[in-house]
Amino acid sequence: MDIESEKRRVSVITQIDPHSFKELSENGNLSRTESDNKMYDGNTYRRGSRKLTTTLNHLALFKDDEIHPPHGHTTFFSPYITPGPGERAQSEKKKANLGVMLGVYLPTIQHILGVTMFIRLFWVVGIAGVPHTMILLFLCCSCTLLTSISLSAVATNGIVESGGSYFMISRNLGAEFGSAVGILFYLANTVATSMYLVGGVEVMLLYIFPNLTIGGEEVHGDTSVWGMMSHNYRIYGTLFLLLEVLICAMGVKFVQLLAPISLGCVILSILACFGGGIEKAVTHSGLHVCMLNQQLLPTKIFLPDHAPLSDVCKYCIKSEGLSDDFCQNETETLFCSHFAAGNLKCINAFPGINATILASNMVSMYMKAGESLPDIKADVGLEVFQDVDTTFFVLLAIYFPAVTGIFTGTNMSGDLKDPQKSIPFGTIAATLSTSFIYYALAILFGASIPGPVLRDKYGKSLASSLVVASLSWPSPWVVIIGSFLSTFGAALQCLCSAPRLLQSIAKDDVIPFLRPFARVTSKNEPFLGLLFTAFIAEFAILLGAVDAIAEVLDFFFLMCYASVNLICALHSLMKAPNWRPRFRYYHWSLSLLGAFLCFFIMFSSRWQYALISIFLTMTIYKYVEWKGAKKEWGDGIRGLALTTAQVSLLNVEDKDPHPKNWRPQLLIMLNSYMSKDIIDMRSLSLLHLASQLKAGRGLAMVVTLINGDPGKKEDKKKANDIKVRLQKDIEETRLKGFAKTLIYFKDQVPGCISALFQSVGIGGLKPNTVLINFPKTQGKFQFTEKDLFAEELLKGSNSEYCILIAKGITDFPSNDEKLRGNVDIWWMAEDGGILMLMAFLLSQNKIWKGCTLRVLLIANSFKGNTKDIQKQFEKFVYLLRVDAKVYIVDQKTPDSSDNNSLNKTDINDEKKDNSFSNNSTPKKEGYNNVTFTKETDEIQIDLGSPYDSNESENERDSTMNFKMNENLGCNHKIREAMMLNNIICETSNDSQLVLLSLPKIPRNKDQIIDDYITYLNILTMKLPRVLLIGGSGKEVVAITS
Repeated sequence: MDIESEKRRVSVITQIDPHSFKELSENGNLSRTESDNKMYDGNTYRRGSRKLTTTLNHLALFKDDEIHPPHGHTTFFSPYITPGPGERAQSEKKKANLGVMLGVYLPTIQHILGVTMFIRLFWVVGIAGVPHTMILLFLCCSCTLLTSISLSAVATNGIVESGGSYFMISRNLGAEFGSAVGILFYLANTVATSMYLVGGVEVMLLYIFPNLTIGGEEVHGDTSVWGMMSHNYRIYGTLFLLLEVLICAMGVKFVQLLAPISLGCVILSILACFGGGIEKAVTHSGLHVCMLNQQLLPTKIFLPDHAPLSDVCKYCIKSEGLSDDFCQNETETLFCSHFAAGNLKCINAFPGINATILASNMVSMYMKAGESLPDIKADVGLEVFQDVDTTFFVLLAIYFPAVTGIFTGTNMSGDLKDPQKSIPFGTIAATLSTSFIYYALAILFGASIPGPVLRDKYGKSLASSLVVASLSWPSPWVVIIGSFLSTFGAALQCLCSAPRLLQSIAKDDVIPFLRPFARVTSKNEPFLGLLFTAFIAEFAILLGAVDAIAEVLDFFFLMCYASVNLICALHSLMKAPNWRPRFRYYHWSLSLLGAFLCFFIMFSSRWQYALISIFLTMTIYKYVEWKGAKKEWGDGIRGLALTTAQVSLLNVEDKDPHPKNWRPQLLIMLNSYMSKDIIDMRSLSLLHLASQLKAGRGLAMVVTLINGDPGKKEDKKKANDIKVRLQKDIEETRLKGFAKTLIYFKDQVPGCISALFQSVGIGGLKPNTVLINFPKTQGKFQFTEKDLFAEELLKGSNSEYCILIAKGITDFPSNDEKLRGNVDIWWMAEDGGILMLMAFLLSQNKIWKGCTLRVLLIANSFKGNTKDIQKQFEKFVYLLRVDAKVYIVDQKTPDSSDNNSLNKTDINDEKKDNSFSNNSTPKKEGYNNVTFTKETDEIQIDLGSPYDSNESENERDSTMNFKMNENLGCNHKIREAMMLNNIICETSNDSQLVLLSLPKIPRNKDQIIDDYITYLNILTMKLPRVLLIGGSGKEVVAITS
């Protein structure tokens, strides 16, 4: 026996269909076995004990036994598709399992081919002319077609659950943006229901049952807000809304079964229009209208009651009764003379398709309300006139709702059998079909009906007949019934999809007060959402006329369309790994063009409504963001932010910035005294100071050093708790930055801090300034703090950081205080003006804005004239463009009078006050090594060994109450610090803040701990708030623009 044949297989390869997950035979066809109709899970066995599964649970690496995925298994594709496993949990409710035709194509066409096509398209052609109508239709149809392409790409990039457009937007742009646009789109569908119902009422009262009009037929033109016809719209619209709510409550399947019937009547109506255009061109049997010169006359003023429309020409004469109407019924003299001199004629209103009519309708006739012709006022009641001001963009706003509805199939995604296949094919096919119909109808109307008749919006010249219906063949009732059913059917589609959209938003629980609408009935019907939708639709019905509702409706749809286009464009440009749509016929440029068209139509129609819709979107966005919606699908905006940050970082060169662009990018070093529940006031005050210094600009990184073991869970948990607390403190102090915790071993302090200072940041975006607290000199933590302080100074200096040391940090103001007084800058070393820059940045904050900046220089003897030195320094500060006052402090010898003189100069005043100057100082006493040197327009201040005294150490100890160690080897430095401290305290005792140049940092750690900290402590004694600033030499403040 062959050994190979005895080998036992441990795996079986089975090809499955990626759409249905059914087994394929060897030739690639679906297997016809009886088991194809079974649902497989982790416990399903096929013949021969062979297991077909997509879970691969037994191959999971390092899987915890206690972790059980939802419903007992996780699909093999779980990590690769959006949303996550929990989001994809199948509903126990039954789906309708609709296909392409019943689920997407027919509902979308039914929604698009609404009432506007029959009652407004002919009027748009008459006002705008055929060329402008083609442009208008091109804008509308291009917008929806480009959006359909983007929609197809987004819909095929993963599973589409119930919620349709909202589901796609929220899973791609995050819960905040998805909820904002989803709410607007829900309102759009709800308001569209009202528009279609009001349009259906208009068809019924004007053309089917005019006798049902409350107030009589004479109120048909009274469409003002409180007009009687508007009240008719409200009353009958409410009754129709209640009827449609009852139909929708029967279920989506029942609604979709009505769709073919309604759509069939609409298609017959369209064919009847084309048939009428051809028939009337052959038989010349169209109805006639009466015209006075170029103005149409309504039939009610000359045609007797019960007289047929076919007798219009018989009564279109200058009869005595007609003359009385124009000349004796309180009309203006102008209208009487116009009638007397004018020519009454009877013309064929429907000559059929011919080139002459088409050529005459090439001219635009935009008019204002109350005009019968451009710039010609009509005799209201005796001539046909326009009831609204008309421009190209007004017509665009009125007609755009006629092309909306492309998301109807997407909103039914929860009831589709295969959304990824049905949505692209059905939506694009429906968009192209309806676009072709609109173009064809526009050309038909322009070539078959004269312009004056087209501009008769309500058919007053035809005894209030629908103009399009009068064109149709074989009977006007075909179009009238079809237009009424189209409105009724489109309203049903909107009223059916809107509650499902609301239920999907409520189910995600991102807006808490919508939570009750997540419930559905046993038939998976959102009944509570249906009632709420009807309630909102009723408010829209109260607006009255169709045109008023249409203008509001546009912007809700356009915001959603623009969002879908932006999703497709951004994902395509970012090339996100998760962006793998099955629909391939898309491009980012088409999506951007679609988004541009959406915003163009919004702002060109009514920019006020456009701003309101954007404001509503941002309001809902901020609300959801405030409520902290964190869902498992993640935030697509974060991906965009990361990509944008990456591009920006790559464009920032990894080198020192130009002095003009230099600003402090802070690295804030904190200790580990804080915890999740304990607030360290020193650390919190340091964050407040950083916030005041940054004013929300630039980079800030806050690092907390924690002594522990990075491998221990306890220390890692402690670090995470501190980071959470730190992030909360950063938010409270309004500091824009990042929090980081760093765990270190006690013997790794030098290497840890050195690595941090060298590696922190990324590319050209990295800190250049380290902000640290002055260490404690008493208590149990003083040695640890001194050690960390010394390492931070050394490593910061070696890494060429600008160093800021805050002493007395708990006395610094919080972000809720406002200070008044002085901020003193003691300029004692050449540092490129870094002290001036820091003081200026602080003064820009509201806390320090009320303080006056003072620049103080210590001087005793100068090589040259003191006045010249003052003027040079004033000029330098002035060129820095900092609002500050300059003072020169003259140090007296111990034998001199205690009345130290101040030489004061205000650089902002032309008048200088020099009354306090005193130059009678001994030459070689005190700070006799302080010198000023001018080199090429720059001022250099060199501080040497400033004070030489024979004062004994015992006297000094008793005076300063400070124990000196003779082994320090720097007693003269201590004397220097004591004398400088006396000078600073005398001048800046009442100042709110003192800024000092940081003395040169020793290169030895022990010297810092033993000597340097003591020196700084003596230098800053008795000063409540001190900021020591040491530059790296790179912070040269530019005086050029």
